[in-house]
Amino acid sequence: MAAKEFIVAIELGSSKMTGIAGQKNLDGSINVLAVVKEPSSSFIRKGVVYNIDKTAQCLTSIVRKLENQLKTGITQVYVGVGGQSIRGVKNVVSKDLPTETIISQDMVIELMDANRNMTYQDQEILDAAVQEYKVGSQFQLDPVGIQANRLEGHFLNILERKSFYRNLNKCFETANINVAEMYLAPLALADSVLTETEKRSGCALVDIGADTTTVSVYSKNILRHLAVIPLGSNNITKDIATLQMEDSDAERMKLKYGSAYTDNNDIDNDLKYSIDSERQIESRKFIEIVEGRMEEIIENVWYQIPSEYYDKLLGGIILTGGGSNMKNIEKAFINHTHVDKIRIAKSITHTINTTNEEIKAKNGMLNTVLGLLVKGDINCAGSAINPNGDLFSSQKQPVHPTADQRPARQATDTPAGVIRTEAEKQKAEEEKRRQQEEEERIKREEELKKKEEEERIRKENSTWNKLKKGILKFGKSIVEEE
Repeated sequence: MAAKEFIVAIELGSSKMTGIAGQKNLDGSINVLAVVKEPSSSFIRKGVVYNIDKTAQCLTSIVRKLENQLKTGITQVYVGVGGQSIRGVKNVVSKDLPTETIISQDMVIELMDANRNMTYQDQEILDAAVQEYKVGSQFQLDPVGIQANRLEGHFLNILERKSFYRNLNKCFETANINVAEMYLAPLALADSVLTETEKRSGCALVDIGADTTTVSVYSKNILRHLAVIPLGSNNITKDIATLQMEDSDAERMKLKYGSAYTDNNDIDNDLKYSIDSERQIESRKFIEIVEGRMEEIIENVWYQIPSEYYDKLLGGIILTGGGSNMKNIEKAFINHTHVDKIRIAKSITHTINTTNEEIKAKNGMLNTVLGLLVKGDINCAGSAINPNGDLFSSQKQPVHPTADQRPARQATDTPAGVIRTEAEKQKAEEEKRRQQEEEERIKREEELKKKEEEERIRKENSTWNKLKKGILKFGKSIVEEE
């Protein structure tokens, strides 16, 4: 039976693209209805789209396969945005105020707009996380209602290269797929695997993917730092492959024998691992290769964490992603970071009901796309599909407004983590331009009226006018005397 309501989310990963459809229950749990995966390493590198046509073809294939499983058309999808080019940059915007000014919400919005209007060379602001506001010499999370003569806003701007952002939008446009919402994948992941206590007390979320590792630092429930390292579990596979073997054999050996940490006393110098039926490799050499690359990844992760938070990670380090499944990875992180509290997030915090074996395995590899599914709140289901694969209706009709149909949404109206699509940005810019033109027209009319009034007054006060008035006054006085 065709499902009438469901959410669809798509994650564009470096090794695979994943599409998932699910229904939300009243108790907050999610029923997963369909999961589709396609290899993506030939057109997505380090989480960034490099081939628009191939990416569009893959997106189309995933949507079609989901539709066939669901026996229902898909009108729109939720999309996660991540990849190597994403990074967080701090920015401060200040405003001097008249003495004894009480800060209003409009003043705060003005600071947010000023921050959003910042320009970075070849970079696009995807999102802006408010850190705090400095009112006088004090820091406040909410400055509204406080009296001050200076207001300072501290922001963490999440940037991505403009070309990559446009490529991503172009892929969905080429595939003719409506985007219900674009969401920052690291934020969707953090909201789905971190607890409120971890975010509040301070923690670092480390998502070890195939080609990249994403580091998100939280403190006092606020995102404090975001960085993407161009290293992942595939780098370990490639290092193993240098021992003159195929990547597939290297991946198999990594999964079977790989360990992020091995005590030197536990290494058997006589032990050898089999590459195939004819070749073997010394276990010590294999261990040194795996540990060497793993150590590099961990050191880069620790380097990305701002030094002021080194002693404030009371919630510890939370590991997730496919790379977090490596044996003894907690011990390796403890050795190199000296943070004793390490947790591996095998699944998201929401209850998931599914028959899919990969989700039931709880290996952290689908946490991001499940987090995107949790974020969805607009029905993505269209018309039912008949057995021949044709829709009963001649054309898909979205049951909810898509990005092109929504009212133009300004940056300050956008929820945290949500990224405006290219279409939304263009529509917002057109709306802003229209408002500016209307304001300029009203201003011109007011100036014209003012000039006409000034001209009238000037004429009334002119010398000839005064002379004319004098003559009339003199004539009137003579008539009155007669």
